[in-house]
Formats: sequence, structure tokens, C-alpha cells
Amino acid sequence: MNAQDDAFLTRVLALAQRSRDEGHHPFAAMVVAADGTVISEAMNASSSDRTAHAEMNALRLASQRYSPAELAGATLYANAEPCAMCSGGTYWSGVGRVVYAMSEASLLELTGSDPENPTLSLPCRTVFAAGQRPTEVIGPVREDEARLAHANFWQK
Repeated sequence: MNAQDDAFLTRVLALAQRSRDEGHHPFAAMVVAADGTVISEAMNASSSDRTAHAEMNALRLASQRYSPAELAGATLYANAEPCAMCSGGTYWSGVGRVVYAMSEASLLELTGSDPENPTLSLPCRTVFAAGQRPTEVIGPVREDEARLAHANFWQK
């Protein structure tokens, strides 16, 4: 992880808190080009659409403007490890790199059996390993900080 990764992760963690403050699940993601240009950023909207995870929202926005070849050098930043759906979306969008703060295992510790977040325990590295091209993954990093937006949010 480099200084640029750290800066964008800080922005994603703040966006996750904003998502919570606005009444959504505390998740956020952004897609950033290799040159540091922010391509898209999004919060979670799964209360109205169960597939509207922050990562999918950011990937959809990025994919509307850039081809998979153009996104190959981009990074998806997320406050939590992308789930199986979001990992698949990352792969199909062409984004070649993922940096996330909190692991799926740590998220499960926070959410427990809350029906709002039924965990699909399939690490993103496992999903990416099944693909035909490599996807670099960095994470978990800054887990304690990522947990803050989730504090007392889930029923367990």
C-alpha cells in the first residue's frame, strides 16, 4: 500500500460514515484511475435495491464511462472487503486492483445474524483466483478504523 492508497482509503472511510449518517448501510467505495483521477464514488443503497452495494454502484458508474481495458489500471477502494457479487462486478468491469479496509470475517463479527447483512462467506481473493486475468488485492488494512462506521449499527 502506498500514500495514494492511504489517502483514498481515508476518503472511503469518511464516505462510509456519511452513508450511515444519511440512513444507509455503512459502506462506501470509489474507483480511481492509475493517475489518481477519481472515476466514481458511491455509497450503499441496498435498503431500496439489495444489489446496490457501494462497490456495485461505483463500478456501474465507472463502467458507463470507461471500457474494461481502460479500467485495467484502476483501483477499487472499499471500506469493507467486496462480497462475492461485488468481486464479480469488479472482475467483469475490468478493474485490476482492489484495496479494502475491513475483512469479510471482521464484518461478520459486527453484523452477526442481522438479516440486513446475510454474510456470503467467500473471500474476494477466492473469486478473483477463479478468473482468467489477475486482480491485485490489498487488504485488510485499517480494520479498527473501518469498524467505527459500523459501531452499534447492526442488530446481531
